[in-house]
Amino acid sequence: MSPRRVSEFCLRRRVQFHEVDSAGIAHFSWFFRYMEEAVHELWRQAGLSIAPPDAGIAFPRVAASFEYHRPLRFEDEFDVRVRIAAIAAKTIRYACEVTRGDTRIATGSMTIACVSHRPGEPMKAVAIPEAIASRFEVAGMI
Repeated sequence: MSPRRVSEFCLRRRVQFHEVDSAGIAHFSWFFRYMEEAVHELWRQAGLSIAPPDAGIAFPRVAASFEYHRPLRFEDEFDVRVRIAAIAAKTIRYACEVTRGDTRIATGSMTIACVSHRPGEPMKAVAIPEAIASRFEVAGMI
């Protein structure tokens, strides 16, 4: 059986008390964590880990942004949908949409770069290994 190719993943979550500010609204910084959690699950769905031990490569985040449209509050259930928006030789860009039912809460993006990661050596951008790149494909727009 050939490896599973993935292009998107949807994660269902609930806003926890420690994620809200004094007004009871999910703090803006948590949206980056929500996106990161969904991206990690996308990799698991492809049969991969974004941080395999002793791989000699790593995937630091080189860009991330969010636009906020509506608030999330304590106990709200919501979905975090991530899609692969672009794949280049050394980078992957994700698009993210956070929704509560039919309500768009936030939209964002994140770009990761593949870098060499060896003790005592500086990180350097390298090509994403074919064994990883072949597991992903670009999805349609959110």
